[in-house]
Amino acid sequence: MRVLSVNIGRPRPNPWKSPETTGIDKRPVDGPVAVVVPGPKGAGEVGLVGDRAYDVRNHGGADQAVYAFAREDLDGWEAELGRELPDGFFGENLTTSGLDVNGALIGERWRIGADVVLEVSCPRIPCTTFRGWLGREDWLGEFTRAAAPGAYLRVIRPGDVRAGDPVEVVHRPDHDVTVAVAFRALTLEPELLPRLLVADALPEEDKELVRRRLPA
Repeated sequence: MRVLSVNIGRPRPNPWKSPETTGIDKRPVDGPVAVVVPGPKGAGEVGLVGDRAYDVRNHGGADQAVYAFAREDLDGWEAELGRELPDGFFGENLTTSGLDVNGALIGERWRIGADVVLEVSCPRIPCTTFRGWLGREDWLGEFTRAAAPGAYLRVIRPGDVRAGDPVEVVHRPDHDVTVAVAFRALTLEPELLPRLLVADALPEEDKELVRRRLPA
């Protein structure tokens, strides 16, 4: 299991959603990238130095500090869509190899390289910017039905990451709520929502959303 590439966003106009700038266009970078603990959501801060979120209401902050997506899943979408999808194209900071990102448990911790420790916090929920970036009218539906969204992570221990760093799972919590299960519960399968409340590491805003959706 390793990091295949570390990807930083290039600001570009966003004709698909307000605000008018997006950082979804992420490209691999050479050399080490510093990983830091960002402030709370609302300021656009993220976990990789040199990157940022522009839709500060929905992205960024400590619970969405780093976004990881598996190269194997990108390869599957390449075959499905019939187009090349380079590392970073889905807006991920870390393109991984050999790691079951969607099968990771909420609260699972990964050590990357010598220093960095990240904790799986929640799945990525697709937005209209993502649909516009892919240029497919039903992209949100296609991506949602696949239920392989990739994982947001919070920074437990900062440090540097670079392409080629090994990834080691150093902690797995005692529950069965994976990234894929959480995504399915929050999107097309609300009957799974009660299962999410055992995942202590799920962001508080997601827990509150679950509570609001559960019957009184």
